[in-house]
Amino acid sequence: MTRVGMDTNALMMPVELDVRVFDELSRLLDDYEPVTARAVVEELRRLKSGGMGEEAMAASVGYDLAMERCRVVEHGESHADDALVELARDGSFDYVVTNDGPLRDRILELDVPVIGLRGRNKLAITRP
Repeated sequence: MTRVGMDTNALMMPVELDVRVFDELSRLLDDYEPVTARAVVEELRRLKSGGMGEEAMAASVGYDLAMERCRVVEHGESHADDALVELARDGSFDYVVTNDGPLRDRILELDVPVIGLRGRNKLAITRP
């Protein structure tokens, strides 16, 4: 099964960008398992308790998606981006979903394809 690493902003896409992220992943990949890092879950938890704005609402939805739809993996990093890079380096992911440019570049340097937003609400694969 294809393992897809989910970044914080990927899990917030449904609210912030009106992207049906799991439907889009199903369109791109036949059979996949969404996976996220413990640091991503913690970042979403912090963001959702940070206020009443759109970011807090998006983080709340993202946190729920992470807990309900993703396998959460442990790692040795405290920062979400570093955790995703560590897990990608270790071969824990076949793809990583992110819209973060610097993270995308770090993942692509590891020869791991990145799935990101293309157009208004569609995802596309960028290969190294």
